[in-house]
Amino acid sequence: MAGKTLFDKIWDAHVVEEIKGGPSVLYIDKHLVHEVTSPQAFAGIESRGISVFRPEHTVATPDHNVPTIDQHLPIKDELSRFQVNKLTENCERHGITLYGLNHPYQGIVHVIGPELGITQPGMTMVCGDSHTSTHGAFGSVAFGIGTSEVEMVLATQCILQPKPRKMRITVDGLLSKGVTAKDVILYIISKISTSGGTGYFIEYAGSVIRSLSMEGRMTVCNMSIESGARGGLIAPDATTFEYLKGREFAPAGAEFEKAVEKWKELHTDDDAVFDKELVYDAADIEPMITYGTNPGMGTRIKGSIPHLEEIDQSARESFKKSLSYMGFEAGAPIEGTPVDYVFVGSCTNGRIEDLREVANFVKGKKKADGVTAWIVPGSRQVEKQAHAEGITKTLEAAGFKLRQPGCSACLAMNDDKIPEGKLAVATSNRNFEGRQGPGARTMLASPMTAAAAAITGLVTDPRSLL
Repeated sequence: MAGKTLFDKIWDAHVVEEIKGGPSVLYIDKHLVHEVTSPQAFAGIESRGISVFRPEHTVATPDHNVPTIDQHLPIKDELSRFQVNKLTENCERHGITLYGLNHPYQGIVHVIGPELGITQPGMTMVCGDSHTSTHGAFGSVAFGIGTSEVEMVLATQCILQPKPRKMRITVDGLLSKGVTAKDVILYIISKISTSGGTGYFIEYAGSVIRSLSMEGRMTVCNMSIESGARGGLIAPDATTFEYLKGREFAPAGAEFEKAVEKWKELHTDDDAVFDKELVYDAADIEPMITYGTNPGMGTRIKGSIPHLEEIDQSARESFKKSLSYMGFEAGAPIEGTPVDYVFVGSCTNGRIEDLREVANFVKGKKKADGVTAWIVPGSRQVEKQAHAEGITKTLEAAGFKLRQPGCSACLAMNDDKIPEGKLAVATSNRNFEGRQGPGARTMLASPMTAAAAAITGLVTDPRSLL
């Protein structure tokens, strides 16, 4: 019998029941909840007269709608205030742990799960948010769900889910200086497109993936969803165990050692078979940036926007529409494009390592006059660390300002919107039309590339400033 993939091992261990010719009933270890996709789910279980089945397996925090300045004041926006208050009421009524605004553990749900040690190898995890795939960096099967499914998990701690196919993407070699995890995932998506992962759960492997920090691995898994995949995961190793050691909700002492022994079993067997295998060479990866209106429309910064004839016939209309929205021309060079806004943050790149990268890059330099730069930590803990490490001082000396934690300009459900027509270099995960505000134009890039754009006022290959 052929060996099992990491995905199979975790999935199979959580199947409560197989429905013949249909989905599996999958047990969920950890359910993460935020203010946007949960109100209807709570209303749904209450209308049926039932309560949350296992509240101790659910953790909540507000993140999407929260303002990133003056968080100590009442929220001005009516809808945001309503949703955040509703989350507080629902958690109180059902006995769910809530890290509300101004709580020391509050932050973006996919940032606080890992940093608090809530996310652990071998788990199944869900959240009413597509970027739940982030937690797969720890060797967990984690994926986003819709509001009706949030209700299902609240009511039963299980979910009906068809088993995805399995893909392995191997990246081998050594990344050159100035090339980061964000460049790796933008490169992969530019190669396989935003539909290349549809129907699959992706396991990332190879020397490049193993060399990444946990923050880097989270960035890669976070954007798996942008290739159309159900999620992404990476086998846990010494880097994972070291990261988890001493975290608030991770096992401690002898229990931790016992857990590590169990976690070491979480890897793909040598003779396991994937439905699809892709291999990439690190030497081919350079600092990347997007030029269009989906994350697959990416190229190296030193490159040019493709010519129409280089685009697949079926995608040419959307390519033309995309360039028209962005105000770009086919065949034009990317580097040197003037930038209005820079946004560093989101569940993709709002961690302490990302802020350190920006601070190290801008130290002793000054922000370009015409650029508005928002640096938004992913959590209260990241914010606290940034102050303690002197990152805040470095940023302020360079003309940047650290805001308060939240999803911020990643999706513009809050006050942080990029004005119409303005061009932003963002470290977030999506560049759809209007994603960062009505008429806003977004180029996705790494924190280092965002920092370079803030300093020069132009799209710049960060290696030229290293």
